[in-house]
Amino acid sequence: MERLPDVPESPARPAEPARVNDYDSFAEAYSAENENNLVNAYYARPAMVALAGDVSGRRILDAGCGSGPLSAALRDRGAVVTGLDASAGMLALARRRLGDDAALHLADLRDPLPFADGVFDDVVASLVLHYLEDWGPTLAELRRVLRPGGRLIASVDHPFVAYTVQDPRPDYFATTSYTFDWTFNGQSVPMRFWRKPLHAMTDAFTTAGFRLSALSEPQPDPAARELFPDAFDDLATRTCFLFFVVEVPPSATGR
Repeated sequence: MERLPDVPESPARPAEPARVNDYDSFAEAYSAENENNLVNAYYARPAMVALAGDVSGRRILDAGCGSGPLSAALRDRGAVVTGLDASAGMLALARRRLGDDAALHLADLRDPLPFADGVFDDVVASLVLHYLEDWGPTLAELRRVLRPGGRLIASVDHPFVAYTVQDPRPDYFATTSYTFDWTFNGQSVPMRFWRKPLHAMTDAFTTAGFRLSALSEPQPDPAARELFPDAFDDLATRTCFLFFVVEVPPSATGR
């Protein structure tokens, strides 16, 4: 699910586990904020679409689809898209966007996925893995539902950015959580994310049976310069998100 990368509006602090990341409580405001903003509409989503390339006819799972903007973009390019999210509120918005016949599933990525083996050509996971402390079970399931030669295209908070959120700085080489508030229309909501060092991310992919195809730190869409003159240069000159393309080997012998 895509998210805003703004500097925290309150210092990193403990949060009640039952309340953090409760997208149902702010689904409408979140979706409206992300629809046409700089970071999501002109950076994160275009980068995911560009990494996916020609998706005509490909069966794609949008893991953490949120309200469906990436699903819609891929479907417009000819993909057959299935969406999955843990938030019923977000899926209701995705249904409104994508139509009653859209294949949408309410499920948590920490649990077994409701799909057979090898049914997808690609999985896209836009800004979702950083909600998970342990990537292992999730990546194993994503690997399972991909066909041989299939791809996982994923984006996460850049580990260098996440490392600077807390003061004092945590142990870079440890997996650590960080929490802060987002504010939408005056509503403050607590969020928690997990930061991993870069080598732990790549190790998690390879342990799950993927091989690294691309590691990307893209630039925002140049068209955004005129739309967001005050923020464009900042986004274009600092790290923000990190994008991966990892592949399932075409045969068992390739693992």
